[in-house]
Parts: sequence; C-alpha cells; structure tokens
Amino acid sequence: MRIELMAIVVEEYDPAIAFFVGALGFELVEDTPASTNDGRPKRWVVVRPPLAETGILLARADGGEQAGAVGRQFAGRVGLFLRVEDFQAAYDRMTAAGVEFVSAPRSEPYGRVAVFLDIAGNRWDLLGP
Repeated sequence: MRIELMAIVVEEYDPAIAFFVGALGFELVEDTPASTNDGRPKRWVVVRPPLAETGILLARADGGEQAGAVGRQFAGRVGLFLRVEDFQAAYDRMTAAGVEFVSAPRSEPYGRVAVFLDIAGNRWDLLGP
C-alpha cells in the first residue's frame, strides 16, 4: 500500500506547472485532457519530484468553494514537506527562481529547514540534512 497522488487546488494549470517544474525542479509526469463529472473540460496534471513515487495532482479550482481553498488547504499550517539531499543548493536555486520563503533557514535536531509558499500559497517545509 502506498499513497500514489495527493491534490493541490490551484487557480490555473500552466502557472502551477511552471512553478513546480521550473522553480522546484519537479518532473511533469502527465498533462492529459479530461472532463469534469458533468462533461466540462479540465486537465489531469501530475508533477513529482525526481525519483519520487508519490505525485501531486494539480487540480484547477472549479467553483467558489474550491477557489476559496486555494492556498488554504492546510489552514495556514505547513502541510507539505520537501526533503532534499543538498539543502543549501536547493534553497539557493529556489530563491533564484523566485520562490517565496517565509522563514529563514534554521537548524533543528532533524536537519535544516525553511518554510516556503507554493504558487497557490500553501506552506511547505524545505528539509535537508
């Protein structure tokens, strides 16, 4: 048993793909036309860190309730954790790509950590040794 995908609700597909692939270095695994349950067009967009098994489904907000969840999927808490082997290199690359860090890097018993926001405004921990 494993978690294959988790979803992040985003405003639009293409800027989200650009953020995850360009700024974070994820791979675009799938971008396929699809339909909503009532037949409207959407896309099935999956990104994933290199070598990871679990992917992220980038789900465009559909309607007011979902639009209200963009950036608030974890109620303002850190809800996603990205572990990297070289913390400083990842931090420098992400900063240069315009990723917004809301905390400076710090050392904790479990390693280096800094909190950043994804394109939707969700909080992530960047974690390293």
